[in-house]
This record gives sequence, structure tokens and C-alpha cells, in this order.
Amino acid sequence: MLYIETEEDYCKIVEQFSDMIFRIAYQNLFHINDAEDVVQDVFLKLLKQKDKCFNDYEHLKSWLIRVTINQCLDYKKSFFRKNTVPLENFEIPYEPEERGIMEELYQLPKDYRNILYLYYYEEYTIKEIAEILGKKQNTVNSKLTRGRRRLKKIMEVDHEK
Repeated sequence: MLYIETEEDYCKIVEQFSDMIFRIAYQNLFHINDAEDVVQDVFLKLLKQKDKCFNDYEHLKSWLIRVTINQCLDYKKSFFRKNTVPLENFEIPYEPEERGIMEELYQLPKDYRNILYLYYYEEYTIKEIAEILGKKQNTVNSKLTRGRRRLKKIMEVDHEK
């Protein structure tokens, strides 16, 4: 069992998972400031969590991913978000070698993007992704396959330009 009892425990978790949460939030919202807000909200939810007990780090990581995706969905629905004008130029917070594929990944619908990201970047199995997203394994598998095909087409078109 993993208990979050002290400030030190909490700080270790923030340090270990903040980059992952930020990347997931960013690839859902496409804005650095919005992603940073979601990261804060996710860690506040963890801090306010009454039962701060998880089976292990994987259980905690899955919980954080699920909460992050839900926070992004809530943020997109919010009044503030609907009534702001996005900036035309946005910066992608990834290493130079990752930027190309991430720009192409952003062109996919959210469901494909999340599944591909969790599979390739966070190295989750199809079964684990299904549990995290609350979907059937067959659904995740088919979306992973379709997402790969769509990404391949996008990459081919971008390569021709």
C-alpha cells in the first residue's frame, strides 16, 4: 500500500509525476497556461483526497492520469474557456526531437491522441489504458489501430509538403 502522509511524500509525487501530467494536459488543451492550471488542479485534488491510500505507484499514476483527463474535459466546458480567444501561435513544450511527431499527434481527435500518447509515451498496455480511460480493451485496441493509420496519413501528407 502507498500512503501519502507527509509533505515530503506529497513533494516526491509532485516531482515524479508533474511532467507527465503537464504533457497530458497540454496535449488535450494545446495551451501552456491552461495545462499548468490543470496540473495545479490535479495536485490540489490529490492534496484534498480524504483517503490518501493507493495500492502502489501504478495505481496512483493511473488515478492521476484519469483525473488529469477529466480536468481537461471540465476546463474545456468551462465558461471562462468558452469566452476567451486563443493565441494564434503556441509553443510546444517538448524536446526538439519530439516536436515533429507531437505536432502531428495534435491533429488527431482527442480519443486517438490520448490512447496513442499513453501507449507510446507512458508505455501503458492496452489493458491498462482501458482501465484508466474506463473503456473496453477492444475499443482501446481498435482506436489505437485507427489512430496509427490516421497518424500515418498525416505524416505522409506533411512529408510531401
